[in-house]
Amino acid sequence: MHFVDPSREVLAETLLAAGPDSATLCKGWLTRDLAAHLYLRERKASVGVGLLIPRLGKASDKATAKLAAKLKTAEDYAGIVNAFRAGPGALSPLKIKALDEASNLIEYFVHTEDIRRAGDRWAPRALDEEYSDALWDELIKRAAFLYRGVDLGIVLVRPTGPRHVAKRAPVSVAIVGEPGELLMHAHGRTRQALVTFEGQPDAVALLQSADIGL
Repeated sequence: MHFVDPSREVLAETLLAAGPDSATLCKGWLTRDLAAHLYLRERKASVGVGLLIPRLGKASDKATAKLAAKLKTAEDYAGIVNAFRAGPGALSPLKIKALDEASNLIEYFVHTEDIRRAGDRWAPRALDEEYSDALWDELIKRAAFLYRGVDLGIVLVRPTGPRHVAKRAPVSVAIVGEPGELLMHAHGRTRQALVTFEGQPDAVALLQSADIGL
């Protein structure tokens, strides 16, 4: 099943419900900045490339900030969110379902939670089992990269039993949680991720102070 389209819809609705001036878990970004980012990464090739190539990142950040600054009214903001909701252009490579899934499934989940979890009161969503499985499948493809800054072995464990060795090392920590929670932790949202740890106390402390994510 293709989960990106409904995930896009949920993210758009979450953005609209929050309005343009709400906090997010993305450092320095309000929801208007996040909306600009989501729109530009699919509609402006130079921004999309800048997100992948660090030396071009400043140009991408500048373009995002410039667009966000133009979203001065609720109508401006809703217009960009609805343009994002409509999906990429007809000639976009993201029209290819496999590429769309690889590029956006995790992106949309994490950014939806970036909005939902930025406040003091939130609760995890109850996710469809097939959706959770799809998130897990994408997570294990990139887990080694996301935990590259951790000088430990990392084992990701689902409460239902499946586990994935993301990194091997003499000392390891197991991170236990539902796929969505593991995703949030792996993307650096460690304080908002509902996970538990199994390992030596000093190893767990090292993990909690490590640089995790993109």
